[in-house]
Amino acid sequence: MSDTEAAESWRPAASWTMMRRRARMYADIRSFFAQRGMLEVDTPILSGAMNPDHQIESLSVNTSDMPRYLHTSPEFAMKRLLAAGSGPIWQLCRVFRKGESGRRHNPEFTMLEWYQPGYSEQDLMQEVADLIQQLHAQPVPVAFVAYRQAFRQYAGFDPLAGDLKVLRQATRERFDWSDEDREPMLDLWLAEVVEPALPHDSLTFIHDWPASKAALARIAPDPEDGQPIARRFELFWQGMELANGYYELTDAAEQAQRFEAEQRRRVRHRLHVAPLDRYLDQAMQAGLPETAGVALGVDRLLMALTGTRDIREVLAFPADRA
Repeated sequence: MSDTEAAESWRPAASWTMMRRRARMYADIRSFFAQRGMLEVDTPILSGAMNPDHQIESLSVNTSDMPRYLHTSPEFAMKRLLAAGSGPIWQLCRVFRKGESGRRHNPEFTMLEWYQPGYSEQDLMQEVADLIQQLHAQPVPVAFVAYRQAFRQYAGFDPLAGDLKVLRQATRERFDWSDEDREPMLDLWLAEVVEPALPHDSLTFIHDWPASKAALARIAPDPEDGQPIARRFELFWQGMELANGYYELTDAAEQAQRFEAEQRRRVRHRLHVAPLDRYLDQAMQAGLPETAGVALGVDRLLMALTGTRDIREVLAFPADRA
């Protein structure tokens, strides 16, 4: 950074035009959900528990009584509201993830998350598309592609079938890669081959993921051959992943098993292990309604809507100016 840039670093990184565009987008989001009669909610940013997902690192805060963590998503608190009878709810909030930085990442970012009891993941994908169409104010093509179909089309193989040895050989031939487990190899192919090949001008929903990627989504048999698949989706547009949605798991015992498996992965990877969220467990045991939920990255959405390529251009004060 030059002396001139350092002297001006107190100023916002985003332009006033961009900040006004963000404010208008927030107003349009509120209008969209108000028209659907959904309740806007507000939940804590600090929690005594953290997301056990071994691929997500929480930021901790020292307090006088106990360790607390900045939430990586409002999911757990919102599910407690759902179990308490809230009905359809949505939230626009800041979330935090350790180690997130780059052209499309900031450790503090804005997330839009909502839950629709009675919806399937197909219903929710359509609602996500409807929201973005309304925010964009002009038609955008929409495509729904199964995970297997995307791999067959762009990578040339079926990710859920075939010999693991063949996948290892193909991966070594194409990439400088040493991990021989199926899941990280598929993640590599997705990031390096499939995602870049998706049409940039279309809202592309990739659905029906491998069961190993279920997280907190339901698992069901694939209609094609009965293999277990996760009832989840991710949305890609303008070369970016924008949203991640599930037909939500409602079985408290199954959720506990998945959380415990994630805790074991954290131990293997030598990551911090924190207590699990007992309030969420109690809510799940009380009964989570059949529901679909989605988390959407608002800063990336604003980038896509405005044709911006660096997240700094849509943030008033990114991490290096905060």
